[in-house]
Amino acid sequence: MTDATPMPTSIHERQEKLNALRAQGCAYPNDFRPSHQASELHAQYAEADKETLAAQALEVTLAGRMMLKRIMGKASFATIQDGAAQIQFFITPAEAGAEAYEAFKKWDLGDIIAARGLLFRTNKGELSIRCTNLRLLAKALRPLPDKFHGLADQEMRYRQRYVDLIVTPSTRKTFIARTNAISSIRRQMEAADFLEVETPMLHPIPGGAAAQPFSTHHNALDMQMFLRIAPELYLKRLIVGGFKRVFEINRNFRNEGVSPRHNPEFTMMEFYAAYTDYQWLMEFTEKLIQQAAIDALGAAQIHYQGQPLNLTAPFQRLSITQAITHYNSVYRDAPLDDKQFLINELEKLGVNIHDAKFLNAGIGALQLALFEETTEAKLWQPTYIIDYPLEVSPLARASDTQPGLTERFELFIAGREIANGFSELNDPQDQAMRFKKQVEQKNAGDAEAMYYDADYIRALEYGMPPTGGCGIGIDRLVMLLTDNASIRDVILFPHLRREDSA
Repeated sequence: MTDATPMPTSIHERQEKLNALRAQGCAYPNDFRPSHQASELHAQYAEADKETLAAQALEVTLAGRMMLKRIMGKASFATIQDGAAQIQFFITPAEAGAEAYEAFKKWDLGDIIAARGLLFRTNKGELSIRCTNLRLLAKALRPLPDKFHGLADQEMRYRQRYVDLIVTPSTRKTFIARTNAISSIRRQMEAADFLEVETPMLHPIPGGAAAQPFSTHHNALDMQMFLRIAPELYLKRLIVGGFKRVFEINRNFRNEGVSPRHNPEFTMMEFYAAYTDYQWLMEFTEKLIQQAAIDALGAAQIHYQGQPLNLTAPFQRLSITQAITHYNSVYRDAPLDDKQFLINELEKLGVNIHDAKFLNAGIGALQLALFEETTEAKLWQPTYIIDYPLEVSPLARASDTQPGLTERFELFIAGREIANGFSELNDPQDQAMRFKKQVEQKNAGDAEAMYYDADYIRALEYGMPPTGGCGIGIDRLVMLLTDNASIRDVILFPHLRREDSA
């Protein structure tokens, strides 16, 4: 705020209070250390009655943000928020001191305050602290949103997540569940003998997925570099190097659209296991997600956007054409292996089949496009779509029994992709040919086609054992577990347009 801009009265008044504190030499002290947290007190003394607490005379020190304040003459109350829990302070001039009591009456909601006192239960049964010492630790210059309306502006919730976390309990609950889900996944991976690793986030060649990268320039090396779109090719280099099972939980970056399902920066967990295939991966991924739900929520049968989701039952498995015919009666007897029929249907659906990504598209790619337009959103209960066309799976091992298909799956839940996995292509000559085809598509205008990675081919030439690999979208999984419809609701600081942009 410039000097020429008048401050709102509430902020101005708070600033004047801070100025007085500065004059007294007691603004923003840093010598208080709490002995307890509100959540642990509620958990430990939930069943303790008034008489038991009085007999124990437990002295505690606690600090938190003042969320509610009631001045009642010779006795006042303040509700403070300490992390994810709240607790009440009971304040009187006789016990806290007349000077502290008068100072407290001038403090504002949002201030960080601390107290020492005895734990007790009020006549109404509320666990509280009878304050014998009271201090202001941090002055809040900006008022919190009205407690009855909260932070109603959705964009403000994303831009000012710090305020959202203060005033919206469901937001705090979402991110606690996110942490618990990721911790569960990490424990399960380690229990299955996977080694957690870290691979580069700046790549000289973007690879491992069909996506547009962010590019930058490294000054010292004088070379173009890319934020990674996937860690896949580096993780598979580690399999070549002799690690049998590896995983990584980290950020990927894709320079694409922003939507309720897409954020340019997002979290993935990718894992690779030697001497496994896509059948093994599906079994493992299924158990991984089930246990993550149990550890985060206490159950694997949940509701999402008002509809039940059963993560405990065996996940259904369908091929692309089986899924199309199962969920769309109009295609039950349709010639889904007829290229012109597929083209006609896609055009009816408004798909631009002249787009560069459809250059030289075969029946498999057209079937996949029809699936995405007509069926993907209908896959509510967990469903593996299996045996993807080779032409859209440049890193997956070709099927030994189904020409033109690969040993690949994608997992869909609630109409969106959650995971993608396959038996890895470990034939260096086959991989080199597929990279070359990708380069042809890129040169023809397909911005998402892959680059040719000569070093990765060199790595495969040293020999990679039969391997299965899978990537799980952590953000999308957390959306399911926390019943959130937008990816922005499960990312602490989602990307938005600049506030000062038109």
